[in-house]
Amino acid sequence: MLDYIENNYATYKIDNGILNIRYHIGTSINLAAAVKIVQDRLTLQKGQSFPALCDMRGVREVNKEARDYLAMEGSVLLKAVAFVVEPPVSDAISKFYLFANKPPIPTEAFYKTENAKKFLTDYR
Repeated sequence: MLDYIENNYATYKIDNGILNIRYHIGTSINLAAAVKIVQDRLTLQKGQSFPALCDMRGVREVNKEARDYLAMEGSVLLKAVAFVVEPPVSDAISKFYLFANKPPIPTEAFYKTENAKKFLTDYR
């Protein structure tokens, strides 16, 4: 079974019932990037639902069209999402995303990976 994918934006790996997504340093996400990110994630998931740990500390920006796409289509087959962020950039992006886009699944941001994993435990 395929358990790892990498593209120009991120690496994806399923580990212990959690989908781990780590965005590359300096990543900018527009609509085309968001579509590719979701396509590759769904390819890896093969129709199975997972909670997702998204390490977005490398994300530099996400435009409105990408945020809108990720909030809806990007939530398909995800049980919950935990963002790992750091100030100032990825923290601000996640706060704005959570406020403006109101994703339809449980979604929270954390400064520590351990806290993010703990949040996802109930969704495995």
